[in-house]
Amino acid sequence: MNWNLPEWFVVTLARTISDREVVFHGFGSPCAQVAMHVARRTHAPNMLLIEGAMYAVNPAPPFVPPTSNDQALKYGAAYSMRFEEFFDAACRGEVDRMFLSGGQIDPYGNTNVTAIGPMNRPKVKLGGGGGGCNISATIRHLTLWTTRHRSGRTLVQECDFITDVGHRTPAGSRVDLGYTGGGPAHLVTELGVFDYGDVGRARLVQIFPDVTLDEVERSTGFELQVSPDLGTVPEPTEEELEIVRAVDPLAVHASEFDPSELDRTFTSEPAIA
Repeated sequence: MNWNLPEWFVVTLARTISDREVVFHGFGSPCAQVAMHVARRTHAPNMLLIEGAMYAVNPAPPFVPPTSNDQALKYGAAYSMRFEEFFDAACRGEVDRMFLSGGQIDPYGNTNVTAIGPMNRPKVKLGGGGGGCNISATIRHLTLWTTRHRSGRTLVQECDFITDVGHRTPAGSRVDLGYTGGGPAHLVTELGVFDYGDVGRARLVQIFPDVTLDEVERSTGFELQVSPDLGTVPEPTEEELEIVRAVDPLAVHASEFDPSELDRTFTSEPAIA
């Protein structure tokens, strides 16, 4: 089998989903979008998939289009939720997992999609959270991801602005603030995979085989904590790769990556009988 880094990344995101979970992704999130369809067609057939911009429940689109506002994403849906229906369900704790990314992500899983730099004069104005702050406080589990870890500007010691809440903010922990959701459980980057353990702080647990621990450390803006059982990200199966390519024949998910990452390709040698 042959595959590239974006395909492996999507499969890794998909594996953070458990069967029977209610799962949601935000607007303009092709990696998470494709990952949810991969999970539903492989190890999580009983999950409830809610499309990010369309709020379509368990759709079966013929392919993932370049924009998340395309009506094709509602094709075959069992139901189309109203905006307020979804947010009410999320606030009640009835959504099990949401995918979140950010221009900045700190050690505790707080994310910033609002602005880089001081708020009175930001260097870059981002798109904003679109209600993510509210529901990140109450959804049971969060899977975070970024494809820009290597830049050294994404995993930071402190977010310039907290849009979506992680395990701890300057105002206190989730318990202190009365938040009912479980917070981030995973962080997947183009260099490796982190968990948040019992202390709610990012810890590297897996790296991709073409990445060194030194590369991860140089690219991380906070003190890198590493699991004593650090391993390699498990390879995708043939079935998973086939489904990634069937769901996303235009490879829209690859648009999230820096062009240099697209050259990362991998081969699995067949086992000798």
